[in-house]
Amino acid sequence: MQDEEIMTGEMLVETVENQLEEGNPIKVKETLMRLMMTGTPREEAIEMIACALSVEVFDVAKNGGSFDLKRYSENLNALPDMPWEFEE
Repeated sequence: MQDEEIMTGEMLVETVENQLEEGNPIKVKETLMRLMMTGTPREEAIEMIACALSVEVFDVAKNGGSFDLKRYSENLNALPDMPWEFEE
């Protein structure tokens, strides 16, 4: 059962692909385009976006809160830097 509770990297990437397809949030598509225009390969950019998404998924799972779209957008803006990796 525990496997069902944890969102894998593959599931995060699939979620990002779904966000792109649905155009929601639009910030995901904007971030993908920005990263690709600066030379980041699409697959790598998607993985970076999935990392930003994982911050929100982890927070919801750990703290039982709700998805923070503002923080997700801020983390997308920070890419390719990932400042949340160093937070404690």
